[in-house]
Amino acid sequence: MEHSSAPAPQPVLAGRRPLAAHMTVYLIILLPFAGLLVAVPMLWGWGITPADVLLTLACYVATMLGVTVGFHRYFTHRSFTAGRGVRIGLAVLGSLAVQGPIGHWVASHRRHHAFSDQDGDPHSPWRFGTSPAALLRGFWHAHLGWMLNRDLTNQRRFAPDILADPDLRVAHRLFIPLAVLSICGPAGVGALLSGTWHGALSALVWAGLIRVGLVHHVSWSVNSVCHLVGERPFRARDRAANFAPLAIASMGEAWHNLHHADPTSARHGVDPGQIDIAARVIWLLERLGLVRDVRWPTPERLRRIRQA
Repeated sequence: MEHSSAPAPQPVLAGRRPLAAHMTVYLIILLPFAGLLVAVPMLWGWGITPADVLLTLACYVATMLGVTVGFHRYFTHRSFTAGRGVRIGLAVLGSLAVQGPIGHWVASHRRHHAFSDQDGDPHSPWRFGTSPAALLRGFWHAHLGWMLNRDLTNQRRFAPDILADPDLRVAHRLFIPLAVLSICGPAGVGALLSGTWHGALSALVWAGLIRVGLVHHVSWSVNSVCHLVGERPFRARDRAANFAPLAIASMGEAWHNLHHADPTSARHGVDPGQIDIAARVIWLLERLGLVRDVRWPTPERLRRIRQA
């Protein structure tokens, strides 16, 4: 009698990032710092215009929501259901945050949840121990250092749904053109608004490079700061914590303890005074009929997972 055996589980890793792609990672990380070097003398010399401020803010909100609502709460955790148009729109907006192709982003984040603050977590700040020196090293690793590792998380194991969606496969392949558009596109808007090369350069620096850097470091702080310090009112199997000073800039992602206690919840800030902009956007999309089956937290669920 033949006995069927279950297929062997897919490995956690899927080889190493090609050298050209790895150099692109360095470029994406370093370009905003180059923008900062240009921005300081620009700010000192002729300041920043209201148009630059508004354009930078608009690009920041749009791309941060692309990460929080799109890449994170929708594509990674399936906190709600969306039709094709919204799905493609969120994939594009998330890609404009310049944090990597959608397949890699989703696979790495699901791996983070599978092994959170344990061996296998790609970016735990507790990786090297609990001494001050180890935590300082861990902070660097969780915030930025882990991206400099060439090992690739296996998308076949952690993101098969992304691989199976032809629209998302296209979005994955178009990451570089979308990243260039995100950084350089504001220069065109600045030129149209001002009619000058100076306006184009200023928009490129502020709404392009500086904005991408802000989105990067606020997002990365959720990996680093929110696993080191903060409050933990809900039971989670890791050290994810709420860090209120980051809540608005991160669009609600810094209410990280509830997220790890209940990962599919569409709302992360559930207690009084916890502003969660991403959850409010999802609520608005639901009211407009653009998304459905939203996984809102219930009082019963919150009572079960709250610390005694």
